[in-house]
Amino acid sequence: MGLKQTVDALLHRAADAGDVPGVVAMATDRKGTTYAGAAGKRVLGLDQAMTADTVVWIASMTKALTGTAAMQMVERGKLELDAPASRWIPSLGEVQVLEGFDASGQPKMRPPKRPVTLRHLLTHTAGFSYEIWSHDIMQYQQVKGLPGITTCENAALQTPLLFDPGERWAYGINIDWAGKMVEAASGQKIGAFLRENLFAPLGMESTAFKMTQEMRQRLAKIHQREGDQLQPLMELEIPQEPEFEMGGGGLYGTAGDYLRFVRMMLNEGRADDGKPVLRPETVALMSRNNMGANRVTPLRTSIPMLSNDAEFFPGVEKSWGLSFQINEQPAPTGMPPGSLMWAGLANTYYWIDQKNGVGGVYASQILPFADVKSYPLFLAFQSAVYESLG
Repeated sequence: MGLKQTVDALLHRAADAGDVPGVVAMATDRKGTTYAGAAGKRVLGLDQAMTADTVVWIASMTKALTGTAAMQMVERGKLELDAPASRWIPSLGEVQVLEGFDASGQPKMRPPKRPVTLRHLLTHTAGFSYEIWSHDIMQYQQVKGLPGITTCENAALQTPLLFDPGERWAYGINIDWAGKMVEAASGQKIGAFLRENLFAPLGMESTAFKMTQEMRQRLAKIHQREGDQLQPLMELEIPQEPEFEMGGGGLYGTAGDYLRFVRMMLNEGRADDGKPVLRPETVALMSRNNMGANRVTPLRTSIPMLSNDAEFFPGVEKSWGLSFQINEQPAPTGMPPGSLMWAGLANTYYWIDQKNGVGGVYASQILPFADVKSYPLFLAFQSAVYESLG
């Protein structure tokens, strides 16, 4: 069977079995789309079919797009990777390291040994975390009365560091701060900057922080898994009039739009029309380890309804580029060392394999992250793409 028949069968079998409400998968090489398919429904119990142009919350797949905006500003000399980030965001010069809590439950704080930089932010080595994977951050939020990150309130960014910048990896609000740096250096909101400098040049017409009415008509709803049951969460949506546009996870978009970004990274920074979006040397820099000897560690959940414990390819060493995870060893799906990938909270996934010139995007809308049915389906899709290369 060819790639189309194999993946079509995978997706339809999963949707028919109720493993996923609806799913879209797309693959590309350097020239164009090599596979596009969808199965199931946008909302369980309703008639609208999931299609290749269905709009989904791409969540943390937003990070690579914001990271690209930051690197465009580095190219222009408006941001620097290794200067103190406080040059652009003064409050980042005041951030403290959390050393635990005293007997009365108050946080114990100290100044960091070195300043936070844009490189720290883009590699998740600044010391910031998310409450979803950190009990300490959740406790700090409760003590200080801070809102969670998905409120898109500025107060959500007022959390401390868990360690000194550069000392290890922790997944968190880093790219939200990188988005704030782009805003400070450009004088534009991150959404307007992305639209002008990335989405328009790449032809990503259905990707935005604020959905148009037309995008909303194609929107798939997020579903919650409880045991074997999936229920649509009709009201769950990222604020559409936010206090700040969440560069770490606020975008809605389509798999096809994101595939254009994947292809740009496969083509050394060029859009489909050949026009440059990034310089080849910037793409190369973004695509290699920028965290030194630090390594990506498993995500241990603090909020089980939002995420399972999660790690891509346990046992495979993983570093971080400038907004991507990089596997340092071959992945069992066939993805070679040096490939780039990441994901979004509602079980969206992508990868970029510059060695073979292939990549893919997979989108479902299910919580918790690393879903027991949807994540293995993504791996099966990725494996099918590599098997088709022969």
